[in-house]
Amino acid sequence: MKNSIEKIGRQPFKPPSRWFQGILPLNRANIGNDLIGGIVLAAIGIPEVMGYTKISGTPIATGLYTLLLPAIVFAIFGSSRHLVVAADSATAAILAAGLLGLVPPEDPHYLALAQLVAILVAGLLLLARLFRLGFLADFLSRTVLIGFLTGVGIQVAIGQLPGLLDLQGGGHQPVRQILTAIAGLPHANPLAIGISIAVLMTIQLFDRFIPKFPGALLAVLVAIFASWQFDFASYGISVVGNVPGGLPSWGLPAVTLAEIPQVVGIALSCCIVIIAQSAATARAYAFRYSDNFNANIDLEGLAAANLAAGLTGTFVVNGSPTKTEIVDTAGGRSQVAQLSTVAVVLIVILFLAKPISYLPNPVLAAIVFSIGLRLIDIQGLRSIFKTHREEFYLAIVTAVTVVFIGVKEGIIAAVMLSLILHVRHSYRPYSAIIIPDENRMWQAIPARPGNSSESGLIIYRFSRDLFYANATFFSEQVLSLVKNANPPVKWLILEARSISGIDYSAALTIRDVVNELSMQHVALIISGLPPEVRRQFDRDELTDLIGANRFFNHLEEALAVFRSGSV
Repeated sequence: MKNSIEKIGRQPFKPPSRWFQGILPLNRANIGNDLIGGIVLAAIGIPEVMGYTKISGTPIATGLYTLLLPAIVFAIFGSSRHLVVAADSATAAILAAGLLGLVPPEDPHYLALAQLVAILVAGLLLLARLFRLGFLADFLSRTVLIGFLTGVGIQVAIGQLPGLLDLQGGGHQPVRQILTAIAGLPHANPLAIGISIAVLMTIQLFDRFIPKFPGALLAVLVAIFASWQFDFASYGISVVGNVPGGLPSWGLPAVTLAEIPQVVGIALSCCIVIIAQSAATARAYAFRYSDNFNANIDLEGLAAANLAAGLTGTFVVNGSPTKTEIVDTAGGRSQVAQLSTVAVVLIVILFLAKPISYLPNPVLAAIVFSIGLRLIDIQGLRSIFKTHREEFYLAIVTAVTVVFIGVKEGIIAAVMLSLILHVRHSYRPYSAIIIPDENRMWQAIPARPGNSSESGLIIYRFSRDLFYANATFFSEQVLSLVKNANPPVKWLILEARSISGIDYSAALTIRDVVNELSMQHVALIISGLPPEVRRQFDRDELTDLIGANRFFNHLEEALAVFRSGSV
């Protein structure tokens, strides 16, 4: 027994097979591109994550911390080889919108609450994994997601207007921020305005003409050198100030249990965005390169990454579409790229914290302002307007809610509008009458009163599941078709191939329709009903009511019986 225990103790630790999927199998031929992709990500991502701290209201070092342990943890526990996990503008905006009502950013307790939100997000993501709730992200439609991110972009950009002028205050309401910028413009420091314009022009020019070169990094480096060389602070320009060097501290935030209910709503809002945004990004790149992808394992990775963020003094992290595209464009094809980014960030926080302290605040404001502009998806809104006008208005409502009411409220509006959009499509589903064309092939015509398939027959197609919201529509349309048919209908065939389920309300409605048709001497025939729905018909005793001999697997079989007159 003792020898067996000693033998087990000598065996090397073997991690579960679902770990390291983003790294293994290691593609040695692409390691060089992965390293380059990671360095490029660091060059572009470091200024961005520092800018996100202006959105989240946390110290500038916390942005760098999001590119350390959270990135390492996701590389180990996630399944995606491409998804970059770090600070993100949308979740940073949600965090700030929620916490500002509880404590001011200047209070040290603000960061503790931000850490608590990250830990709660980790717990919610883990629950989503355990109960396989990743599908909930699908309820955030692409339409309202575009509207939501556009609203976040507008809010972020407006919020930086006072910062571009190096003005203090401005509050957190967009209208007040605009008024503050307008009122302060005549008194603004000309040097601050010049710095902001120079940074914005640099970013825009490089994005347009040399998109692979990190224009924001160049602006940061030049601004730091100029601020150090010419002492911008002596000219009235505010600078970042002291940035703590070294590794982040490890530990639980100093909060009480009573504070958890105050931030659960913030965590839930962040969780919804993380699931929707991360899953969509990871799925797109896995499809592009035919890689394996498991949304539930990615939820584990995202949960672990947010737990790491909360325990290392930083805020919520998310799968970033823009950073993922940066790595992909640079040739990175695995999480090795993200690990090389971690190495670069380690060098920065260990040896370059002092130079960052010279960075002028208007530079960060300009970087965040440009990030906000990129989130405003004019092309996406224009495309929706051209092809789906009603959905465009839903996107606009979502964006307006985010800008003028709040980001958390915008999330609620986005989810509710997505559900309303889904129900609306199902409430008035596509339906048609099926008729043969000149080649004896089936074609669909509008299900309008007076139309029929042939004398005495209506073949009616219903293209959605039957449930409480559309059951009345189904009933009214069927009875109207029968009432207005000329000559009178003998058979109404329900072509049910597209019906994959019915609920209790729909079952009662079908029962009423069968009884009403029977009073009018019309037989209801069911064609092509899927087996699982047929079993539900049996449980609801609809099969006995309609008659088992009136169910057919194929439309042709039903027509043969109709024309023979045997039913």
